[in-house]
Amino acid sequence: MDAEGLESFRLFVESRSSALLRTAVLLSGGDRHAGEDLLQNALARTAGRWRHIDEPEAYVRQVLYRQQIGRWRLKWPRREVSVAEPPDRTVGPDAASAAELRVVMRAALSRLTARQRSVLVLRYFEDLPEAEVAALLGCSVGTVRSTTHRSLARLRALAPELAALGPADAEQEPSSDFSPVEVRP
Repeated sequence: MDAEGLESFRLFVESRSSALLRTAVLLSGGDRHAGEDLLQNALARTAGRWRHIDEPEAYVRQVLYRQQIGRWRLKWPRREVSVAEPPDRTVGPDAASAAELRVVMRAALSRLTARQRSVLVLRYFEDLPEAEVAALLGCSVGTVRSTTHRSLARLRALAPELAALGPADAEQEPSSDFSPVEVRP
């Protein structure tokens, strides 16, 4: 890579890495270290083709999704993800409930399959239409719909307190790296 390409790649990474890391962490089931590894691998692949890429962010996101799909197909068992307990002290009604909700959401997401988690991240965090999700994941729109339906049902079963959270409640929650997915009854 020439000096000009290296500088433009550095500027891209500097400006977009935090947003890309949030997506990678969500795709990894809330495991920050696995998300960092996923993003680092995606950026390494992107750096090699930097001169030929027209839309760098779209390219990196597609590499992220495809790498995560590759992880689904591995034959070895999934390892468990440890999740911290909510603090014992009371911070305040809003902050404590938001922290508890994030812990519950992270735990529920980590118990979904990688495919279910990826579909939910693409549909609700990335706010992509079903057709784009299907194209990114290399499956049909019907598969995206059925996987979304089953994933939301599994989230409701794993964390029933999320189903009670209405859209008005979700808007009042402070923003964070792990904002709750809207779960419709």
